[in-house]
Amino acid sequence: MFSHMMVGANDIEKSKVFYDALFAALGGKPGVIDPKGRIVYMHAGNIFLVTPPIDGQPATPGNGMTLGFTAANPEEADAWHKAGAEAGGTMIEDPPGWREGGGLRLYLAYLRDPAGNKICAMHRG
Repeated sequence: MFSHMMVGANDIEKSKVFYDALFAALGGKPGVIDPKGRIVYMHAGNIFLVTPPIDGQPATPGNGMTLGFTAANPEEADAWHKAGAEAGGTMIEDPPGWREGGGLRLYLAYLRDPAGNKICAMHRG
């Protein structure tokens, strides 16, 4: 359904430190900064980008938006969360753990990136 995901950021270097740590926890490689100043990550057939807004205005997080990243297991989600918190992310919501409701059982770990974007590692139970 998705071809790629992209978030805006005002401090690309700070965002690169953060996302490099997150994706390393999921087995990914560091991002590459392209000629347009965007950070490009490719892992497991997926593409994720971090970019300064092309309209020249400051990047702002989307209200009500969450980007989710797949974790292979709860331990990987915990490693992702720890790496992100140590690399400049902000812990939000409940601590990482199992959530149940509506017939679903999910292991969730939430953070805000340095630009304020809400992100989540999720393992389906």
